[in-house]
Amino acid sequence: MMPFPAAAVSRSKVLVVGDIMLDRYWFGEVDRISPEAPVPVVRVARREDRLGGAANVARNIAALGAQASLLGLVGADEAGEKIAQLANEAGIRAHLVIDQRMHTTLKMRVLGRQQQLLRVDFEEGPGPDSLDDLQSLSRDLVSRHDMLVVSDYAKGALAHVEQLIAAAREAGVPVLVDPKGHAYRRYRGASIITPNRAEMQEAVGLWADEEDLERRAQGLREQLGLDALLVTRSEQGMTLFTEAGRQHTGAHAQEVFDVSGAGDTVLATLAVTRAAGLDWFDAVLWANRAGGVVVGKLGTSVVTAGELS
Repeated sequence: MMPFPAAAVSRSKVLVVGDIMLDRYWFGEVDRISPEAPVPVVRVARREDRLGGAANVARNIAALGAQASLLGLVGADEAGEKIAQLANEAGIRAHLVIDQRMHTTLKMRVLGRQQQLLRVDFEEGPGPDSLDDLQSLSRDLVSRHDMLVVSDYAKGALAHVEQLIAAAREAGVPVLVDPKGHAYRRYRGASIITPNRAEMQEAVGLWADEEDLERRAQGLREQLGLDALLVTRSEQGMTLFTEAGRQHTGAHAQEVFDVSGAGDTVLATLAVTRAAGLDWFDAVLWANRAGGVVVGKLGTSVVTAGELS
């Protein structure tokens, strides 16, 4: 595998557009059961907020040494302000469209003895005016970057993703997409999409064997006009499909502690190494290594260039 191209990565400008969220963690101790209901009582000892969703992708891009920009929607609330603060601390150039009518997407997790006991989600869709503002900003920002990453968590920020991809193509900027759902025609014209195993099955159906998977994957790639399609397959590794054929890399052996955000790390690493000039498969090899590192950490975490090297 080629050395990690740290110098070229540091010159790369990557724009992330998508669904921004805040990951909130409450850590505590559990030593009794509630007398009100058969549930554990958690005595909270520590609280931590982390960037989630598209913001976590940008956070990973910055941690790898590239120049990261982030575009998305937040509400006029405490969680939105926290995202702006955390993005600034991470060295991300954040362009946050504030929607006065929505609450920032927030995922709150309660953990006792390092085990997740409960997750509470706060989320609602954006209004049309905010989406128009987002689209206008994206047209201006795309042309000033080397790579566009689309991080789709189906929270509504990418309602006009077709126009976003078209603007990037017009500007000659490659587009990497982490897809959601099964209507992949929305991503037509992207450079690559990176579904996981379950998302790929939702899009093309169950495959009988590797030959059947290749037939379905290449059919989808050609239908959408993609340069490449990457299927991330957890313990089975990653499989890349291009016009040249199929290339596979096995998963890095790693004790899995938490898979939260692993897809974000893979996407970020793929983006920065590709922007730095690596071909698709060499970029996949580095993304696979980064994914193997991050699953050994708790919660939405990042991988640095130093850890990869």
